[in-house]
Amino acid sequence: MDDPTGRGPAKTGQEDGRKEWATRVEHDRVDSATRAVLLTAARRVFEDKGYARTTVAGITTEAGVGRATFYVYFADKEEVFAVLARQVRDRFVASQELDGVDADDPHAVAEATITAYLEAYDENLALVTVLRHQSLADPAMGELWEEIHGLPLRRSAHYTRRLVERGMASPAASPEAVARAAGGMVAAFAGQGATTPHERDRTARELTAMYVRLLGLPE
Repeated sequence: MDDPTGRGPAKTGQEDGRKEWATRVEHDRVDSATRAVLLTAARRVFEDKGYARTTVAGITTEAGVGRATFYVYFADKEEVFAVLARQVRDRFVASQELDGVDADDPHAVAEATITAYLEAYDENLALVTVLRHQSLADPAMGELWEEIHGLPLRRSAHYTRRLVERGMASPAASPEAVARAAGGMVAAFAGQGATTPHERDRTARELTAMYVRLLGLPE
């Protein structure tokens, strides 16, 4: 029968209820504590066994849940690894946001940059190693790997060029080479000074001193 109002059939309360339920379930899938437990467990397994030897069964055993629960939140181990890889990417990107640092003080910027980058590496060293290996075979992981390393390198090179233009630095090599050398130093030292806060601080100071020399900053 035609609708005299021209507005189409009215939605029933049952239909509205189904829509609200679906929305709530989707929200719960993203934000639930169970999902966080699965991510934490998956990270431990990937770090311990590497990508190839990690299985869904290994993740669920580590998390203490059944396989059916895993598939509520993730389609497969590739998806859960991708989520973890994006978390690492976001952590490295956030480490370059130096709020509260005087941008006109290159010594302060050098110290803050090196310290934040070292902390990001120390926190994620084991998973970064797995991600680096996986990036060689998986184009999507290769793109994430480029974001993790490419963005800091480009920012660092851009900053060095600005210092040179303002007559505030005389770098030992091109801005791009200095940026790569600094990133390589942090990667080489990551994990070595993570035992105590004192050792971490000493590592950060030594890396900063070397970076300052590479930049050619005046005393």
